[in-house]
Amino acid sequence: MGFVKVVKNKAYFKRFQVKFRRRRECKTDYYARKRLITQDKNKYATPKYRFVVRFSNKDIIVQIVAAALNHDVVLASAYAHELPRYGVKHGLTNYAAAYATGLLLARRINAKFGLKYEGQTEVNGEDFHVEAEEDGPRPFKALLDVGLARTTTGAKVFGAMKGATDGGLDIPHNDRRYPGAKKEAGEVVAQPDVLRKYIFGGHVADYMRHLQEEDEERYNKQFKRYIDAGVSADDLEGIYTKAHAAIRADPNKKRTGTELGRFKTRPKAKAGEPQKKRWGKAGLNLAQRKGRIKQKLQHMGIAPITV
Repeated sequence: MGFVKVVKNKAYFKRFQVKFRRRRECKTDYYARKRLITQDKNKYATPKYRFVVRFSNKDIIVQIVAAALNHDVVLASAYAHELPRYGVKHGLTNYAAAYATGLLLARRINAKFGLKYEGQTEVNGEDFHVEAEEDGPRPFKALLDVGLARTTTGAKVFGAMKGATDGGLDIPHNDRRYPGAKKEAGEVVAQPDVLRKYIFGGHVADYMRHLQEEDEERYNKQFKRYIDAGVSADDLEGIYTKAHAAIRADPNKKRTGTELGRFKTRPKAKAGEPQKKRWGKAGLNLAQRKGRIKQKLQHMGIAPITV
């Protein structure tokens, strides 16, 4: 059969239906979402919680979400731009940051519901599944929601999931998609040492050393913020180790009054002066409104000018 040109005529476009907005924005996979939130009738509307991981160019968003009939309910959330409070000030979108963000959310959820599950306190890269206590509440269970991200081996979405499971959440998973996993004799074998290296930013440290030796000009350009902050390749593991400990100590740490937002838009407050809001302009009283109207009429040449 020869080549047949597809002609999209008026009948085609009359029946064309655009995809949902969040599908067009590559944020929601509705085929997967339907299966993640569908609940049996005999469960008495018990919510199915999702561990939602999304990546942007400058941030990582991790949330625990439950679906209602007409909206989603976010129980807790954590962002990579919060990591500077715990000592991680650079590289907020890499694998190590994804792990720390997932750990932060897990500790917040456990603190919110008063759960005593500590998870994996010694980060060794081994696959971990939290076990329920005999006397007490079960661990918080959620299903991984990756959206439209590619679930390839070594993907950062699984780094966030690993941080959450090490933090004490029950997320059904296996270790076949962690960094370093490879197929041997028909089976996928995980590499815990490689995973641990990624959790502590070892892959970033190796690349820093490589560029420093091979192309110092590119190193000075690409890692300028690290250099200005005095952070070397040997310091990364210690930074992430301290960050994990700080997250476990206080997962709900508030930002200070002088800390700027992710896009450096928060005005700095002076000492002893309350923070001013950037919205809610003060309303005008009657005299001010009359004066404003009079000023406009005078500008238009309608009202006489009074002295």
